[in-house]
Order: sequence, then structure tokens, then C-alpha cells
Amino acid sequence: MYNDIRLEKGFYNLSGKSFTAALEELDPSSAYSGTPLEKLDAFERQLKRFNIRISGENCDCVEKFFTSTETAILFPEFVTRSIRKGFDETVLSSVCAAKTYSNSGQYLGCTLDDTAEYTPSAQAASLPSASVRESASATVLAKYGRLISASYEAVRQQRLDVFGIMLRSIGVKLAAAVVKQAVEVLAEDAASISTSSLSYDDLAKLYGCFDCFDMTTVIASPEVASKIAAMDQLADSSAGPDGRFMLPFGSELIKTPAASNSKIIGIDRAFALEFITSTDLVMETDKLIDRQLDQISVSITCGFRKITPEAVKVLEIA
Repeated sequence: MYNDIRLEKGFYNLSGKSFTAALEELDPSSAYSGTPLEKLDAFERQLKRFNIRISGENCDCVEKFFTSTETAILFPEFVTRSIRKGFDETVLSSVCAAKTYSNSGQYLGCTLDDTAEYTPSAQAASLPSASVRESASATVLAKYGRLISASYEAVRQQRLDVFGIMLRSIGVKLAAAVVKQAVEVLAEDAASISTSSLSYDDLAKLYGCFDCFDMTTVIASPEVASKIAAMDQLADSSAGPDGRFMLPFGSELIKTPAASNSKIIGIDRAFALEFITSTDLVMETDKLIDRQLDQISVSITCGFRKITPEAVKVLEIA
């Protein structure tokens, strides 16, 4: 049971496993099916075990994590989860078709050559071919990170929910830098059309550029997105309960400062982009456990690769 687990620093250093995955092996969530704890994962059960409240009216302060050696071991996972939550709440999930883990700083994917027409073949005739080949060049992964400086004395009386929001904001900004690379990869060498003055007709033309694929997502800068939202044809459009703004032809409008004011990118997110990473978010756990919060780094090493060029189209605004 979760009350009997002895927490150790080594849980953070197991090859190929996260801290929560290590806990789950010792305390499987499946064992709690049908109980009041079934909605909690192994880490959340440890918070319950030590009565650490990270949200709500009676939220604890940061120093609650440091009331014992074992509770201090939980603190790095709280920090990592808070930053990851901010990272995952960004547009990355709306533009990436797949996520790949690479064992090195370079990733060599495959390319599909499928240009032959899909026409009927005569009986006994050879079928048109499509070929999959190793990429001619590798995707080089880049490291994105932040150095966080906050003395224990400065944050120990800070409520955990407020401190968690600060950490989430770091995750959001970290993801914004990563999204900029994703947008650049999508726009590079993409088929395009142009316009001198943005109108709804231009968006419809961009939509019409997709044949086999669908334009599920439109990526635009805040300035361009505001012009799109102000179009008369979108007067009856509104964001849904989940905050997604849908265009009349079914495309989600994604607003990001990573996009250029001179380009609108349309994609079929189920086919367009591969997110490649060699690490999850990396944190210096030992320092956090020992309350050495000065100069704590958080980073992620990642890159992007276009999977299906035909699933990406660009509208150039002169």
C-alpha cells in the first residue's frame, strides 16, 4: 500500500523511468480500482499520505514538503509537474501529429515519395509505387531551458498553489520558444499562395488548397488572428467551452506569437509534424531535495520534422 513505501532519492535516477513510474511499480494504481483513491496516481497518493495540500482553501506552503526527509523527496516531482503542466497547455498538442523519443541529439527519420497518380491499373499491369527512404539529412535537436533562482527562505512561506502557477508560467514561456521552431519547420518550403490584403476569401482559398488532406488548423500571429476574428463572416463564430476558436469551415484558429505577421499556416495536424525529443523536462532533483533552490535549471532537448509536406499550406500576406 502507498502508506508503506519508503521514498528514496534514487527513484529519480532510474534509467528510462520517471519518478511517478517508479512509484507506480511499487504502488500500482490498478490496485485502487473501485476505491475512493482510484482517480489518484502514485504521486498524488503520496501527497495524501503526508497530507500535503497543493490547492484549495487550505493549501499548504512550500515548507510543508520539507517537514521530513521523505516528504522533501516529493518536492522535485511537484516542481516538474507544475512546469510540465504549463508546457503541455500550449499549442504544441494542437500542431503535432506524433511525438518521438530519440536516444541522441540527432534524429534520422524517413521520407515518403508518393507522387505517382492514384489511377486505375490495367489487369496484370504493375501498380504505381510509393517508396519510403531514410532521410538524407538528420534533424538536430536543440536545448531549451531556464535557470531558476529562488532561495528557500524566499519561497518557504509561499502557498503551493501560487508557487505552482509561477512554475506553470515558466512552462508556458518555455513551450512558446519551442513552438517558434515548430512554426519555422512547418513554413519552410511549404506550398503557398499569396494575397495583398487579407480577406475571408483568402482563407477560403487556403482551405481549397488541401485536396487529400483537410485543413484542421490555422496558425496565425496575434495581430493576424485578431484580423481574422474581426471578419464579418466570423461574426457568429465563438470559442467553445474548451476555448477553441473554430472557423466556419471547421478549422481551429491557433494564435501564437511564434507565427509571422506575413504568413498564415494551414495544416492537417494528423499528418503534418513530428515532435522529437531526447529528454522529458530535466530538473536538478538533488538540489531541490536539499533545499538548494539557487541556480536550478530546467530544460528540454527537442526538434521538429515535417512528416507529410502535402498536409501543410501557407498563405503569404504581402
